[in-house]
Amino acid sequence: MMSVLVVFLVLFLINPGISQPNNNQTNINIPIRSFCGRNPPIIVSNFVNNRNFTLSEIRKKLSTDNVFYATAQSLAEGDSVFGAAQCRKYLSASQCVACFDAGVSAITSCVTGNGAYVFLDNCFVRYENYNNFYTNPDVVEDAGIAPLQLCGNQSASQPTTFTQAVDGLLSDIKDATPKTTDFYVASTRQITNGNGTVYAIAQCVENTSQAICRNCINAAYTALSNCLPNTEGRSIYMGCFARYSETPFFNDNQTIDITNLLKGHTSNVPKIAGVIAGVGLVLLLFVLWLLFRVWKKSKKAEEGEPELDGAINYNYKHLESATNNFSEENILGRGGFGEVFKAILDDNIVAVKKIVVGYTNKAREEFENEVKLISNVHHRNLLRLLGWSSEGSNLLLVLEYIPNGSLDRFLWGQKRGTLNWKQRYDIIYGVARGLAHLHNEFHVKIIHRDIKSSNILLDHDFQPKIADFGLARFHPDDQSHISTKFAGTLGYTAPEYALHGILSDKVDTYSFGIVVLEIISGRRCTDMNTDKPSMDYLLEHAWKSYENKKYIKFIDETLDVNAHQEEHVMQIIEIALLCTQSPASKRPSMSEVVLMLTNGQSVGNKQLTRPTFINHDRRVIIGSSNKLINLRNVSGMPKELEANEQLKSVQVYDDKVDKLEMALLVD
Repeated sequence: MMSVLVVFLVLFLINPGISQPNNNQTNINIPIRSFCGRNPPIIVSNFVNNRNFTLSEIRKKLSTDNVFYATAQSLAEGDSVFGAAQCRKYLSASQCVACFDAGVSAITSCVTGNGAYVFLDNCFVRYENYNNFYTNPDVVEDAGIAPLQLCGNQSASQPTTFTQAVDGLLSDIKDATPKTTDFYVASTRQITNGNGTVYAIAQCVENTSQAICRNCINAAYTALSNCLPNTEGRSIYMGCFARYSETPFFNDNQTIDITNLLKGHTSNVPKIAGVIAGVGLVLLLFVLWLLFRVWKKSKKAEEGEPELDGAINYNYKHLESATNNFSEENILGRGGFGEVFKAILDDNIVAVKKIVVGYTNKAREEFENEVKLISNVHHRNLLRLLGWSSEGSNLLLVLEYIPNGSLDRFLWGQKRGTLNWKQRYDIIYGVARGLAHLHNEFHVKIIHRDIKSSNILLDHDFQPKIADFGLARFHPDDQSHISTKFAGTLGYTAPEYALHGILSDKVDTYSFGIVVLEIISGRRCTDMNTDKPSMDYLLEHAWKSYENKKYIKFIDETLDVNAHQEEHVMQIIEIALLCTQSPASKRPSMSEVVLMLTNGQSVGNKQLTRPTFINHDRRVIIGSSNKLINLRNVSGMPKELEANEQLKSVQVYDDKVDKLEMALLVD
């Protein structure tokens, strides 16, 4: 009876799809879909050399018998290229190489972007300037890449029996593929009341995870079901490929026995009708099951537990053990809301962020906000969330481990002076692309609110990843700005937000401009220029250098730049100053910044004006009056402010503490 219940529930919960017919394709080495990336390489010749070497290495590996998936990379002279290719397992080595060659021919003209891919019936080829796609193929930098469904244009002569046979075959393949060791299944099915046979395959990228494969194949199954009763169909996702046809495209002796993988699963619907005798009891059990699901969901909501797809919900004890009980020797860094520990999970190095503030609604809110945001955002320049744990007051994030740590270590920390100008420019460009993705290329606009050098991590190739989304907020597309309580770091925060709580994507633009000035000067934004009697802070120092055309005095003394690079640095300083203009409407969007950086443009005809400066090392910013007051007593609140009954809130800053803390004086 329980097996009947399970089958009944599966059938009940399947949602029908909507057909999207496309032109038919034949099983020859003709590209079905190709794409050239939009992000240009820094030096085209270096990029082409690295790409050619990478593709050549992949071809050598695929030339070996029984090698159907291969990766390679070339990191020489910058413009790194990481490549991957995969063939269907019904091919011989020579057939695999022939398909690979056809794919390479289709994308070698892609020199305006540092990434590309091509799909053929028999294989796919892909290269990027990052390697995250090896394990998660859905990580893409460019917007507009959607799954592709291709349906034949000829309907089966016996639509009902054909649909029933193909759907049963596809359902079995869907269940079996993620369970195989190589994520590949090829199978056939006889069509009832006819002499025909249907052929089908499914294949996930071999180096990915079972969970990613399962999700991809489930989506592919739905897409192919929409093609029925057409005689063939294809589904192309970044992480998997699936196809069925009544025309043979592999030999009968190349099928995979999936009987043991199905574990009693059957898609033969007529058999179900013969065994459902206790329908009343089944319905009763089903209603009870639904009630249990509703109760469980409401209980999760009461506890504030986030429901996420993709990220792994780890057991707290598991993470405690992986970090050696959160030992001091495992600490990678400390921030305003937590400590980050190095850990080993499943033989991989990861970073575990432990929220160390008290168990409050605010702490859990910030935690859940960061989890929900990061779990849905995938970009080369944004830190990936791998998992999370929320057990009582223990709030943990499992993040990808970035070996080089944060940018500030290389600007004024122990690694100071080790970054050359190309590396610094790559970091500026990467941060701009990451912010542009958050603001414009994600399905909702996200404002980070705390862009600063310590929140930018550098990977093995010194490419940046924006981290710490604890203060990030969604931004409605139909509003120019929103009003909210301040949260951020003084020195990086736009004046309209620090003083008035006016939040827009231009707040991140301002912070980006400050970070760029830090990268170029090698100085903290809150440090004074002690070489001058004026004791200027970074932004004012940058502005005076621009006004007086003395850029060279602003550039980090450890940075050895030639005449050509010096001119480039001058352009970037001007772009940074444009990003710090007030009011916010004078600042460019981050997409515009990316375009300026890509095309080597400067501010052009845009008129730069003197930015808003805050020049006191200890101060209070009063939002209601826009007034600056020096703090005489930095250890506590001045009495004259405590007595001010009109004051609703103040933001207190101490240069020994990064964060601006909100102190509510009058309820």
